Amino acid sequence: MFARSVYRAAQPLKRSLLSTRTYATEPAKGGSNAVAIAGAAVLGVGGVGYYFMNSSTEAKIEKKAKEQLNKVTGPPKVAFTGGEQGFVSLLLKESEIINSNTKRLVFQLPEGDMVSGLHVASALLTKYVPEGQKPVLRPYTPTNDEDSKGFVELIVKKYPGGPMSTHLHDMVPGQRLDFKGPLPKYPLSPNKHNHIALIAGGTGITPMYQLIRAIFNNPDDKTKVTLIFGNLTEEDILLKKELAQIENTYPQRFRAFYTLDTPPKDWAGNSGHITKDLLKTVLPEPKEANIKVFVCGPPGLYKAISGAKVSPQNQGELSGILKELGYTEDQVYKF
Repeated sequence: MFARSVYRAAQPLKRSLLSTRTYATEPAKGGSNAVAIAGAAVLGVGGVGYYFMNSSTEAKIEKKAKEQLNKVTGPPKVAFTGGEQGFVSLLLKESEIINSNTKRLVFQLPEGDMVSGLHVASALLTKYVPEGQKPVLRPYTPTNDEDSKGFVELIVKKYPGGPMSTHLHDMVPGQRLDFKGPLPKYPLSPNKHNHIALIAGGTGITPMYQLIRAIFNNPDDKTKVTLIFGNLTEEDILLKKELAQIENTYPQRFRAFYTLDTPPKDWAGNSGHITKDLLKTVLPEPKEANIKVFVCGPPGLYKAISGAKVSPQNQGELSGILKELGYTEDQVYKF
């Protein structure tokens, strides 16, 4: 009986060690030996009882496996180092249509065993130079895990008249785009806050998803998360499957509330814009200890909810619904 239990528990570890996703054109040098050694270290005699009898989640096993792997191979190489590095040209590997105006784009890092080098929370700056015109620069937050090797993944919504989003949607695999980063945003560490609230509209979900992934990928992080996500239609809800999976796995710590401007007849969520009544009902109260509210979305959402940022370095004054509900500038961060 014990042997069968150990075998079943070992499967997630085996997958995490042997099935690393990569878009490398060549295999990583020495990769298989390093993985085998790290796997042996995790599954060693002294570790079996602890990891298979006391671990409560697969995340703990995977985290330990990564730690052991890093001990053997050293930290992974980093694609984006910031500072004076300049822009890095990346090859578009995959382009997938998500809905009528949104695509998933996968760009290959310079080497297959590289990670992006992004931290939570941070983004990448993209650059495109239209013929005979000035460069177009736009920041994007990748939606893949920060420790993913060989690629970065973007979810891009095409906006009418948007030069960068139009260019990205027109790209085909084999073409290249310039990236620079990381662009630091809000430094989040495990258990930095007791409870965070995320108010997002449209593609403003991507930096929020970065925070969510970091929290729920870390078995030592016990932060509670409340998401309020506004969209035009049900089709526009990005990452809904991934968010639902997290909510089903951590129902005591993650709650998601959706609102649609144009809901279908069988819609069970909220309708219209994100309102004061909705936020008052679902957000942690301003008087609660150690909370943080994050806001990201189109200009109209900022205006109604929190007031706009002045610049990347200047959060601007807090206004709108959050101020009316009693939140302070220290409790709010605008992406």
